[in-house]
Amino acid sequence: MLRKLRPYLGYFLKSGLRRQASRYLEESRDCLGLQRAAMDRILELNAASDFSRERNLRPGMTVAEFRRAVPISDFETYRPYVERLKQGDTQALLGPKNKLLMFTLSSGTTSESKFIPITDQFMKDYRRGWSVWGIKAFDSHPSLHTLDIVQLSSDYDQFRTPGGTPCGNISGLVGAMQSPIVRGMYTVPLDVAKIHNPDAKYYTALRLAMANRHIGLIMTANPSTLVHLGKMVDREQERLIRDIQDGTLAVRDALPESVRGRLVRRCRADRARAKELEAILHRTGRLAPSDFWPELALTAVWTGGSAGAYLANMKKYFGDVAVRDHGLSASEGRMTVPFQDGRADGHLDVGSHFFEFIPEEEYDSSSPTVLEAHELEEGANYYILLTTTSGLYRYNIRDVVHCTGFYGTTPRLEFLHKGAHIANLTGEKISESQVVDAVRSTLQRMRLELSFFTVSPVWDELPYYRLHFEANDLPHPALARQLVTAVDQSLGSLNCEYAEKRNTGRLGELVAQALPEGTWRRFQHSRQTRLGGSVEQYKHPCLSPDVHFSETLLQRFTAEMPRSIESPAA
Repeated sequence: MLRKLRPYLGYFLKSGLRRQASRYLEESRDCLGLQRAAMDRILELNAASDFSRERNLRPGMTVAEFRRAVPISDFETYRPYVERLKQGDTQALLGPKNKLLMFTLSSGTTSESKFIPITDQFMKDYRRGWSVWGIKAFDSHPSLHTLDIVQLSSDYDQFRTPGGTPCGNISGLVGAMQSPIVRGMYTVPLDVAKIHNPDAKYYTALRLAMANRHIGLIMTANPSTLVHLGKMVDREQERLIRDIQDGTLAVRDALPESVRGRLVRRCRADRARAKELEAILHRTGRLAPSDFWPELALTAVWTGGSAGAYLANMKKYFGDVAVRDHGLSASEGRMTVPFQDGRADGHLDVGSHFFEFIPEEEYDSSSPTVLEAHELEEGANYYILLTTTSGLYRYNIRDVVHCTGFYGTTPRLEFLHKGAHIANLTGEKISESQVVDAVRSTLQRMRLELSFFTVSPVWDELPYYRLHFEANDLPHPALARQLVTAVDQSLGSLNCEYAEKRNTGRLGELVAQALPEGTWRRFQHSRQTRLGGSVEQYKHPCLSPDVHFSETLLQRFTAEMPRSIESPAA
C-alpha cells in the first residue's frame, strides 16, 4: 500500500526537483556566465583560508590573475594543508562558513592514500547533481515512481582522523543525508555499508534485495559489480532461497557486531517469495536478476572508459534493461550529469566547480594551452582541471575526456581513461580506451566473453604486451590465440604508432596469458580492502602501464602455475 501511495507522498518533493532540473538546464546554456560565477563563489567561500591568503586569492579576480596565482597542481601540493585539516585545523584550506564533513579516500597512484576533503557546500552541489539526474531518469521511466531501488554504497565513517573527522566513501554520506521519503525507496539499508568483507556485503545485499520482487532501479558505480552479483547468485542460489524461506542470513557471523542484530532482524521469512524463486530456477535452470526482478526498468552504472567493457557481461544477468550512466565523478568532484539512456556522455556540471582543460596532445608541453569550458571543440580530447569548494584549485585529476557536443555553450563530455593508464614501451602510447575498444570489438566479432581482462607491457629482449584472462573464460588455447591475433590487429588500426612499431619489429606480438580461476577475485579483494579502496567504486584496470604487473599478478594472486599461450606471428 505504501508503495502505491509513494507518488502522492512525494508529489511536492518531485515537483520541486522538476523545477530545479528545468532551471539547471536553462542556466547551463550560458556556460561562461555560470563558470565565472562558480569561480567567484569558490574564491569567496575560502578567501579566509591560509592557502588563499598565501596566494592572494579573492573574488573578482580575472581568470588570468587566478592562473598566475595558482599553478596547475596535484594532491602533493595540498597534502601539507590536508594534514592540518586532519588535525582539526580547517583554516588551512577552508573558510569559516565552509564546514568540513568528511574525508573521502582515494588510493591514488602511490602507496600513500589521498584524503580528499568534503565540505558542506561541496555536498550541496554534489547532491543537487544527483537530484537533477534522478528526477530526469525517473520521468524517463515512469514506473520507477512506484518501485523500489537497490543501491550499493560504502561506509562514509570507516574511521576518524585525529581531529575527529569521518573518513570513508562519499556515497555513504549521500545515503545518510537522504530524506525519509527517498530513503524509504531503498531495499538495501545503510547498515550494509558497514560490512567491509566484500563477499559478506554482497551476499547480505542480495539476501535482502531478492526478497523484494518490486525492484525498478539498480544503482552502483561499476558494471563489474553487477556482473559479480550475477555470478554470486549463480553460486549461492540454493542458499539464498533457503535464507528467504527460513528468515535467516547465512553470513551473519561475518557481519560486524554493530550492525549484525539489525540486519538479521530484517531477514524475515517469506515462503511465498522463496517458492516463486524456486519456480524460476526450475523453469529457467538459473536465477537471473532479469527473471526475479521482472519490473526492473533501469540500471545506473558507469559506461565510459574501461567500465564499458563489462556491459556485455552485465546483460547476461540483467537482460536488455535500459542503462543510464552515473556521470563522470571522482573523490575530488562531480564533473558530468547524463540525461539520456545508453550514452556515456553528460553535461558538464558548470554550476558546481570551475573547470579548465588542457588539449590531450599538449599535456606534456612545458607551457600547454589551457582552455575554459566554453572554449572546447567538439571531437577533441582534453585533460580536465578542477577548482572546487573543498579547497582544491586547478587540480589535475588526470582524467582524459572527449567532447561529444554542446548544450547551448556547455560541453557534453565522455570519460575516456585516466591519463596514467597509458602504456609506452617503444613510443606507441597505448591508452586504456584503445585497449577496451580493441578487446570489446574483437570479442563481439568472435562471439566470445571475458569476465575480466588486463593488458600490460612486458620488458624483454623484444618488448611486448600480454592479455591476461582467466582460463575458464577461454578453455580452448586455439581460441585464445585467435583472440590475441585479432586484438593485436585491432590495436594497430586504432593506434598507428603501435602498428608501426609492430611492423618494424620493435614491438613483439600480443601474448595471451591464461590465469587460474579465482585470480581476479583475489586481485580485486586485495585492491578493494586496502586503505582508500571501495567495493562499489573499484575499477578493474583493463590496461596497466606497470611493466611488473604481469609478474606480480602471477606470483601473488594465482593459486596454481598459470600457462602462457603464445600467439602465432601476426
